[in-house]
Amino acid sequence: MTDLLVEQDGPVLQVTFNRPEAHNALTFAMYEGVHDACEKADADPDIRVLVLRGAGGKAFVSGTDIAQFTGFDGAAGVEYEERMTRVLRRLEDTAVPTVAAVDGYCIGGGLALAAACDLRIATGVSRFGVPIARTLGNCLSMDTTALLVANLGRARAMDVLLRARLLDAAEAHAAGFVTQLVEDTAELDATLAETVATLASHAPLSMWATKQTLARLRRAGLPDGDDIVARVYGSADFASAVAAFARKERAAWTGE
Repeated sequence: MTDLLVEQDGPVLQVTFNRPEAHNALTFAMYEGVHDACEKADADPDIRVLVLRGAGGKAFVSGTDIAQFTGFDGAAGVEYEERMTRVLRRLEDTAVPTVAAVDGYCIGGGLALAAACDLRIATGVSRFGVPIARTLGNCLSMDTTALLVANLGRARAMDVLLRARLLDAAEAHAAGFVTQLVEDTAELDATLAETVATLASHAPLSMWATKQTLARLRRAGLPDGDDIVARVYGSADFASAVAAFARKERAAWTGE
């Protein structure tokens, strides 16, 4: 798959989102490719770290390709969010440490993928958010929302979602979402190499235990939210917003 490059370099398996002309917007097949890469990382004892990054220098991932939402209804929305949860949990459950190297926009599904990683390194030009309240009028699943709350905090997650604003790199770093903040792409590469070397030298079972413990704590008692997802994806607002996006027009919200 040329849209998603999966390459092994010694103990590192790197997944590169490779649609720079579309700011690395993800197709459903690319999401499945991330899932498969996690399987590959866990199946090969020589792989010690999994890295996710975007091609082109302008975006990590700008979200899900809007064309994927054509003809959606409530049931399709539930199925889509279940697919997202499956991929995000697989990434969260990967036995080896995972690192998101962010250079540019990290939006929507991209923010969720970065949140499912263990560590995040970002350049100063990076931006983070889920601006769905002003773009498509869809929503996040219960699991994805919990993932963002766990990494950003309830108040900041609420602010980002309701005001549909993007956090700059300094804000994301201050919030603890960005683990390491660097100046530019060259420094990103150097810091990533240093971080990968550190992780590859540490005890695999100790790191796995930490990852599993935190993942189970996050998911404990998580309620079902399919009714919320079905209502929003089945709404006239969502359908009209997808059509408006294709026409490069702003959506007009009715609340229906």
